[in-house]
Amino acid sequence: MSAALLEDFSLLRFSGPDATAFLHGQLTCDVQGLKTASSTYGGYCTPKGRLLATFLLWREGDGYQMLLPSSIAEPLRKRLSMYILRAKVKAEDITTTVACIGVLGSDTASALAGLGAQVSEQIHGVWIEGAVTTIRLPGNRFLAVKAGDTSNLAADNGAWNAADIACGIPFIRPATQEQFVPQMVNLDLIGALSYTKGCYPGQEIVARTHYLGRLKQRMYRASVAAAAPGDKLYCHELGDQAAGMVVSVSSAGDGHQEVLAVLQTANAVTASYHCGSLQGPLLSLKTLPYSMG
Repeated sequence: MSAALLEDFSLLRFSGPDATAFLHGQLTCDVQGLKTASSTYGGYCTPKGRLLATFLLWREGDGYQMLLPSSIAEPLRKRLSMYILRAKVKAEDITTTVACIGVLGSDTASALAGLGAQVSEQIHGVWIEGAVTTIRLPGNRFLAVKAGDTSNLAADNGAWNAADIACGIPFIRPATQEQFVPQMVNLDLIGALSYTKGCYPGQEIVARTHYLGRLKQRMYRASVAAAAPGDKLYCHELGDQAAGMVVSVSSAGDGHQEVLAVLQTANAVTASYHCGSLQGPLLSLKTLPYSMG
């Protein structure tokens, strides 16, 4: 894959004079501190602190763009719109007006040049040039958002999803909504969670988890023969009680699948975890590119 359309993702836009304050009061990331030339990962929680969505967010013009899985984009837009009330904010899905393109692999330079894209030297840096917005992301890859004809590009989400997993970037989908507090999927480790920004839905529970040290589960990277998002995980130490859950899945091309999975921190490295049941496929842990602390 050099450049391919990411058809599994949608793009929401939030604009208007109150967009910054509104999003800052709804999301886990520091929206007010987000610079024009930077992007951030973030999350959106229920009042109980459980994630409904994770996303990539950046400022553009007088508003913000949010990249997230298409399967949750419209429900999230509708839910956030319910809380706009008298705020001067417009929430819209602009997926049909632009193309979201993933660029990665051995020849990113020529692929980006073919798109007319300019790139930042900084991870999470955003470069806007004409009709193309380019974001440098972890894993030596780029997201390009482009208006105009992209009929010469094929759709390929597999390599991009595999890169997200290799980088330890979780994307919540319908099967995993309301299953995790942000720290369980490592949002605090990838700059997607601020403990100093003030209130947002679920903030008290998220903060309590952090300051009281009650986090018993974390997200790990693994390989397994077969899995799907939302699959429960089991280990013999806990018997028939589920001990974790699969967050994200991508085919490895060798008969196995790469996964991000939430496991018990007390025995994630020492216990044998199985998918679906104690007799299910065995998970084999792999390294993440960031420290688990």
